[in-house]
Amino acid sequence: MAAKRNSARIAIVIPAYNEAESIAQVIREVQHVFGSSAYTYTIVVVDDGSKDATAQLALDAGVHVIRHIINIGSGGATATGLSYAQQHGYTMAATLDADGQHHAEDVLKGVRLMGKGKHDLLIGSRLVVNAGMSRTKRLGNKGLSFITYLLFGVNTTDSQSGLRIFSTRALDKLKWKTSGYEFCSEMLWRAKQQKLDIGEYPVQAIYTDYSKAKGQNNWNAFNIVKSLVRRRIVEIIGE
Repeated sequence: MAAKRNSARIAIVIPAYNEAESIAQVIREVQHVFGSSAYTYTIVVVDDGSKDATAQLALDAGVHVIRHIINIGSGGATATGLSYAQQHGYTMAATLDADGQHHAEDVLKGVRLMGKGKHDLLIGSRLVVNAGMSRTKRLGNKGLSFITYLLFGVNTTDSQSGLRIFSTRALDKLKWKTSGYEFCSEMLWRAKQQKLDIGEYPVQAIYTDYSKAKGQNNWNAFNIVKSLVRRRIVEIIGE
């Protein structure tokens, strides 16, 4: 007897910028894990103005590709993918990084947790189990999570995680204004403003020389903080 299919439709969004080295493997792993599940899913790669073969490799893998003519940043690429999911009536969406940092099994775990209906936004936290993460990176992530709490009153252990699961309600209501990496914190702020239920679950990140080289450095954290503070001040003045 065939396994019973789940009625949920999942959009798996992968923002990507110059990820030709990793994108095909990331797609294969997601296809393997979700292909064995009961979910109907679509992989959406948002090529954010890459100058390499990222888009072509994704097309060759048989997934849906949305291309930005120019690079606008991770926040903008993520917004494009989630907008596609919302406009096409997906039940849920998940985002993960294109550099191979996330386990596809952890994405599926988050989708299953979201299916229980307790949350609108789930963050896959690398700080609950942080094996392999350097001390410097742990401090940087914890620092940005603390800043996120101070500025916006949202308390999470890993505010910068790219692995996130979105309910239908979150897809309908959640919008942000920044297009760079600072969108990770701003998204939590906007979710709080929309009274969305935010939760976390532990994930195990994969740290390779490639993913470490592609990730944010702690110097960039200063630029993120400046952008967030500026955004917060502007909105306080406007209130």
